[in-house]
Amino acid sequence: MTLLGEPASHRTGLDLELYHSDGQAASDDYVEAQNARHDSEVDESELNAGLFTYPVLQAADILAYRATHVPVGEDQKQHLELARDIAGIFNRTFKPLFPLPRYVATPTRRIASLKSPGTKMSKSSPDLASRILLTDTDAQIKSKIRGAITDSIQGITFDPLHRPGTSNLLTILAACTGAEGAEGVAEMAKRYEDKGHGELKADVTEAVMELMRQPRSEFERLRGEIGYLAEVARDGAVRARERSEVTMRREVRQFVGLV
Repeated sequence: MTLLGEPASHRTGLDLELYHSDGQAASDDYVEAQNARHDSEVDESELNAGLFTYPVLQAADILAYRATHVPVGEDQKQHLELARDIAGIFNRTFKPLFPLPRYVATPTRRIASLKSPGTKMSKSSPDLASRILLTDTDAQIKSKIRGAITDSIQGITFDPLHRPGTSNLLTILAACTGAEGAEGVAEMAKRYEDKGHGELKADVTEAVMELMRQPRSEFERLRGEIGYLAEVARDGAVRARERSEVTMRREVRQFVGLV
């Protein structure tokens, strides 16, 4: 579903921008990260408004549906805090309307890029070998993990600061085998402390392929059900629109005096 299919969320974002300052926007992690992708000496006057309003639109996607709990990664936590801040300002200024959404932590540590383990694994990376996709074949998974960046230190230890690549492989293996959390990763590191990267990569490959096999098969099956997917998308859009329209038209705009 896009903003074109769900315009109320977009309109909510436009209204909520009234409760978000330029200073808050400029300090947002997403804005800073996008700015850093360009020349560090970039003229701020050349930055477009969309870059600064994007975080507010993310907040609107949460608040328009009055979400109470949001499962996101650590890198997205700031966006949730922004949603809470905006909701609090609106509630104090007009009327208690928005619940303050709570952050739901995921048990698995953040998975890093296979090629640049200092950054998260992302579908937007231009390097296809940096990430594992649900549609990847076993051969592609094996090739990507075999080419994952590690280090030349003997033995296996979990040290995200000094050994990010090796630590990332341990994190992936722990997540794929159910040994989640800090204790699970520590246990995995202990198991491989006298082994080499080759054996670790081989075991990570097998674990990832096994974990992906059933979901990949189901994904391929559903991808062929064009009519069913279109129906699900339509039904979801209708339900989302009904909920957000109540928030937007009957309450937000009424409270701020726009209707």
